[in-house]
Amino acid sequence: MSVLCIHGGTPLEGELMVQGAKNSVLPILAACLLAREPVTLYNCPKLTDVAAALDILEQLGCRTLREGHTVWVDPRLACATVVTEERMRAMRSSIIFLGPMLARMGEAHMTYPGGCELGPRPIDLHLKALRTLGCQVTEEGCAIHATGHPAGGEVHLALPSVGATENAMLCAVGAGGDTTITNAAREPEIVALQEFLNTLGAKVQGAGSSVISVEGGRRLGGGSFTVMGDRIVAATLLSAVAAAGGRVRLRGTDWRQVSTVLTVFHQAGCRVDSRRDSVALARDPHRPLRGVPTIRTAPYPGFPTDAQAPVMAALAAGQGRTLFVETMFDSRYRHVEQLQRMGADITTAGQVALVRGVPRLHGGRVEATDLRGGGALAVAALGAEGESTLAGLHHVDRGYEQLEQVLQGLGAKVHRVEALPEEAHCAQ
Repeated sequence: MSVLCIHGGTPLEGELMVQGAKNSVLPILAACLLAREPVTLYNCPKLTDVAAALDILEQLGCRTLREGHTVWVDPRLACATVVTEERMRAMRSSIIFLGPMLARMGEAHMTYPGGCELGPRPIDLHLKALRTLGCQVTEEGCAIHATGHPAGGEVHLALPSVGATENAMLCAVGAGGDTTITNAAREPEIVALQEFLNTLGAKVQGAGSSVISVEGGRRLGGGSFTVMGDRIVAATLLSAVAAAGGRVRLRGTDWRQVSTVLTVFHQAGCRVDSRRDSVALARDPHRPLRGVPTIRTAPYPGFPTDAQAPVMAALAAGQGRTLFVETMFDSRYRHVEQLQRMGADITTAGQVALVRGVPRLHGGRVEATDLRGGGALAVAALGAEGESTLAGLHHVDRGYEQLEQVLQGLGAKVHRVEALPEEAHCAQ
């Protein structure tokens, strides 16, 4: 196993390009099934979730090739209709292949997906949307069986689910008729998926609003596309600067996509410089962060649930209190116990967490239990006094590309150690 050894207390300085977005590239890779010619993707992050998505495409008959941050997908021979349980369990968002499989092959067999355990995340909205589009979907235990080519229709989502919106869009592109999706998610990743589909020859409109229209019956060709920057990675790095102090500029980031996070850190006493394609954050390491008004997670353009953990980690060391209200998922406070081991004063009750700032966190041995919780623990360790050992990196590697190298580039004292489980700690 691997661990990160992080020696805290060093201010971060520098400038870097934010990696490609995990939450954007995964539905785009699923969308490649709809193409009838090869596709080239640029700025594709090197993540275990991306590798899992490429494995699924290979199993379905596509040819894939990766060179650095460029990925080629040739979907012309795709014809398989089964995704094995092993591949479905490799990542939670593997369900995103259901819609394009029905649109391309008219049949799909898979199991329930796996990934981070963040409480119940039912896929009922996905299945209901595909049934509305004219497909037959049945569930037998953990298995999902779907048949029928989509016809199109009026899809209304009970909640603005990002995954259900994407699955409905992907299925609708291959439908015989037109589709309207109402109460759609508005995230930037939805807009990027629309842009990619239209690059291939689809006609999708309305992404970024609550109503999306899809014209069915269009044959998609191939093309090339550049994956957007990862706004959650950007939020994590901003949190790291807030925790450790210093000044960092992130390029390849639209400040509007992280505006709610920037507002929090501005209120907490950081200096912010926002530009169209970059953002900078600075904090005097001798001036502690302040508590801020209530942070309530919400669908975009609200405060992102994926940024809750790293922002909490930064605000755990400072002055004043901050109240977090998690409205999106259950079990999203698993990082709290680990932060408490580092000296954080946090009390949770249901979906609420009260953070009472302490002068300084201390290093410790902690373990990530989910992706964003792992990012939060790295943030806490960077601002803490002494050395920390962060285990559970298989979670971190799902969404953060070579995190230790990124942080090293900003001057952080961090390195990855390969060791047996009983030896997985940093030399003292």
